[in-house]
Amino acid sequence: MSKGVAVTVIVEGDTEQIFVREILAPYLGAKGVFMTPIILSKPGQKGGDVRFARAKNDISRHLKQRKDAYVSLLVDYYGIGADWPGLKAVKPQASPGEIAAAVCKATQQAIEAYVNNDSLSARFVPHISVYEFEALLFSESAILAGAIQVDPQRVEAIIEECGEPEAINNSGKTAPSKRIEELHSKFKKTSDGIAIARAIGIERMRAKCPVFNCWLDRLESLVEGCAAPT
Repeated sequence: MSKGVAVTVIVEGDTEQIFVREILAPYLGAKGVFMTPIILSKPGQKGGDVRFARAKNDISRHLKQRKDAYVSLLVDYYGIGADWPGLKAVKPQASPGEIAAAVCKATQQAIEAYVNNDSLSARFVPHISVYEFEALLFSESAILAGAIQVDPQRVEAIIEECGEPEAINNSGKTAPSKRIEELHSKFKKTSDGIAIARAIGIERMRAKCPVFNCWLDRLESLVEGCAAPT
């Protein structure tokens, strides 16, 4: 029986780091996936514009640091830079799943070419959120509405309009974070957002967010009959 696998998760910012460390890591740790979140190197920047030129260096560095660990990503489609692989492959009106599949496939291929080492690139698990961390908070409308003290029907109307949490779109005015800010102007994602995420729980998020669920499925599958990678 496997003793589990270590996964270094390169995240976009403080909120994602807290989410992984305090909520996601304990959940997956119980399943044998031991996560360590590391904030992406972005000298002089705060959030957004997550450029692949920097990300590929971080990914390569962490793949080389530990031969017994996998490396994954938690960045969002809304915030990645124009140089990110696969953006041109995303078709107009693509679903969240189609967006994630196109970008993740291209990202995997780009990392394979960059590190030029099969044993290293085999330990890379790409993931693109569609969209923003705040999209996960729409997984349970009653909990989100209660936390920001609005009528649940206002939250439900947003979900009905878009179809699912991960489809809440990414314009400057209609991104998940902007939707919540319209409902509650004092919303702070590093505190309020994490508290809401904790109340909702990973299982509810998985049930409502297929792209997020697919990522966790992939991470969990690493444990099944898995010896430490070489």
